Amino acid sequence: MATTLATDVRLSVAHQTRFALRLASAISSDPESATGNVAFSPVSLHVALSLITAGAGGTTRDQLVAILGNENAGGPEGLHSLADQVVQLVLADASITGGPRIAFANGVFVDASLSLKPSFQELAVCNYKSEVQSVDFKNKAPEVASQVNSWVENVTTGLIREILPKGSIDYTTRLVLGNALYFKGLWTEKFDESKTKYDKFHLLNGDTVQTPFMSSTNKQYISSSDGL
Repeated sequence: MATTLATDVRLSVAHQTRFALRLASAISSDPESATGNVAFSPVSLHVALSLITAGAGGTTRDQLVAILGNENAGGPEGLHSLADQVVQLVLADASITGGPRIAFANGVFVDASLSLKPSFQELAVCNYKSEVQSVDFKNKAPEVASQVNSWVENVTTGLIREILPKGSIDYTTRLVLGNALYFKGLWTEKFDESKTKYDKFHLLNGDTVQTPFMSSTNKQYISSSDGL
């Protein structure tokens, strides 16, 4: 059983990587992306969509599992198992031990007229590290938008102050699922600012521009693996 679970998780990770690459390809192919910088969090989108599968059923759930690539890696249960390990272990805050500061949170904001199934709420809180809040979209949509924006601002220590612009939700809204990821880390070997130099940077549209690059002759270890 343990071997099967480990295999499913490895397959889920591979599918998550393919999902991220497909998403990156789609985003970079947008004409607007060719003229500017693009930054996005594949794990945030994957986790958010995985959580949605927990509340979906039938064709909707099957399509979500398919786009996330988990048909042959445990289906929805495999997604929830992967999310649990990613959220609880990979994205755990390491600042208390001298590592990088990481804050990863999901917010489930549901209208007070509805009640979540206990099984979904337990999964959201335990596996996805979600904060579940009952709100009043029907009568106080603008106030709820401010509440959600305050939530993300708090999680990201002020770096992201708004995910719900004015008019993005109204009295017909019943559920908002928010995700926030904050990372702050330091280089073990810091770059010397005086050694910054300009060099060629190639854009997606084929153009080449001159841009400042950090420079160092020190060895910077990106990752390590006991199996390599």
